Amino acid sequence: MASLTQKASEVAREKHPRKQEKFLQYGTAGFRTKAEDLDHVIYRMGLLAVLASKARKATIGVMITASHNPEEDNGVKMIDTMGEMMPKQWEEYSTELANVSDEKIPEVLEKIIASEKIDMATEACVSYARDTRPSSASLAHALMEGIQALDGKFKDFGLLSTPQLHYIVCCQNTNGKYGAPTEDGYYQKLSSAFIKFKEMGGKEGAYQDTLYLDAANGVGAIKVQLILKHLNDTLRINLFNDGSSGKLNYQCGADFVKMQQTAPTGMTLEAGRKCISYDGDADRIMFFFQDQAGKFHMLDGDKQAALIAGYLQELATQSGLSLNLGLVQTAYANGNSTTYITEQMKVPIACVPTGVKHLHHKAKDFDVGIYFEANGHGTVIFNDKATDQILNAANSESSAEEQKLAAKRLSVLMDVINQTVGDAISDMLVVEAILFARGWSIEDWDKCYTDLPNRQLKVKVSDRTAITTADAERKVVTPAGLQGEVDKLVAGYTKGRSFVRPSGTEDVVRVYSEADTRESADSLAYEVGLKVYELAVGVGDKPVKP
Repeated sequence: MASLTQKASEVAREKHPRKQEKFLQYGTAGFRTKAEDLDHVIYRMGLLAVLASKARKATIGVMITASHNPEEDNGVKMIDTMGEMMPKQWEEYSTELANVSDEKIPEVLEKIIASEKIDMATEACVSYARDTRPSSASLAHALMEGIQALDGKFKDFGLLSTPQLHYIVCCQNTNGKYGAPTEDGYYQKLSSAFIKFKEMGGKEGAYQDTLYLDAANGVGAIKVQLILKHLNDTLRINLFNDGSSGKLNYQCGADFVKMQQTAPTGMTLEAGRKCISYDGDADRIMFFFQDQAGKFHMLDGDKQAALIAGYLQELATQSGLSLNLGLVQTAYANGNSTTYITEQMKVPIACVPTGVKHLHHKAKDFDVGIYFEANGHGTVIFNDKATDQILNAANSESSAEEQKLAAKRLSVLMDVINQTVGDAISDMLVVEAILFARGWSIEDWDKCYTDLPNRQLKVKVSDRTAITTADAERKVVTPAGLQGEVDKLVAGYTKGRSFVRPSGTEDVVRVYSEADTRESADSLAYEVGLKVYELAVGVGDKPVKP
């Protein structure tokens, strides 16, 4: 064993040395930073993935991406056996291994081997993929050399969306029970279920099967064109920002639309057009449209969660099933969405800190757990009890016809959903299926409830870790006095609400505010941003009023 870990250290020194002392933290989305600072980190994640595979006696995934970050950034995250995030202990191993000197690599590896009682004779297999960033191919090579240094086996899936790799890893470790562990298997599963759902019929109404898609100049542009070949004209997509010219995530993509609350560059809005934006690795989705008066409307993760939860609840009731259905949100959820879901739909809500791993974990408390961040990242999880009940009801000979049909719709919709992680392509198809079933236009959907006007700002500070929070990130603990100042400012606005939190992916502090008018929401965000700048040692330009 010592000779193998020593070999890993030698390869690191020769090919992937740690060139700078910058401390990197494995966060909610893995490691993210400037691409030129990542070579040694990704090599070491190759080493760690081998140990994780041996420890868990299953395939581990590694995705090279920085999602919605600028093109010059990159990142890496590990995927656990069922396509989920790695346990906290492995996040801690990742951070420790990424930050030690090249010489201490054997020491850390051997400590992990001992802690996890790893039998190094166990075979290891790592599946990995990358996004379209210019830096991703060379970083993937560094990952491969890390895997090989500890004699692991690997499967290189090349360019994939992040959710596709999550799906494939789950399929590999369930021996195909969840689906065929290939990119084509992903397209086949989602598209065949979508087609089957549409064949079951929908209500007459204003539904249109045409979408206008901003693909953020990322991998989603490639992958959505491939799934279209399987969809047999059940959906029509006009593609913008397809990567043929513009820069990844620059003035386009789901994060841009959410933050700026405007259409992406390169896309012209016309009244009633159903528009969507993916982010750079196609795990987030934002819907939007322009009304007849020229006003921009955004249907974010909250609106998607409400639509999906409402329809699933309706089908479960019609099926006569007794399922514990619930929805998980973060502090970013719009106040009116929370009111609508709890008071009108009567669906229970849990609130957790920002980060998909928190939402995914909490969603498992329900038989059917729907989770969405306001940024458009979310999915639905069905536990074994719910899955069995739904499939049994769909195949029951004794049920009334209406009950059986509702259960069949539910069983088919389960296969349109990528349960492993939030997935822009899957979520697009799920929303389209529900709109079709209801006979709704995007305007009909938007009328469910009206969002409180809200605004997000980023404030650069000298040390984002100086900001700590409690109550699912809704309250600031440090720096002292900041929460009191936020409370005073909020009290001055009708329906005011605001919170601040350190970003998990960027070196900034994020400010969220909402109020009864657009001007008030903008003003509150600006005032809170100034307090963050003053009390948390802001750097660079002060916040500017939107």
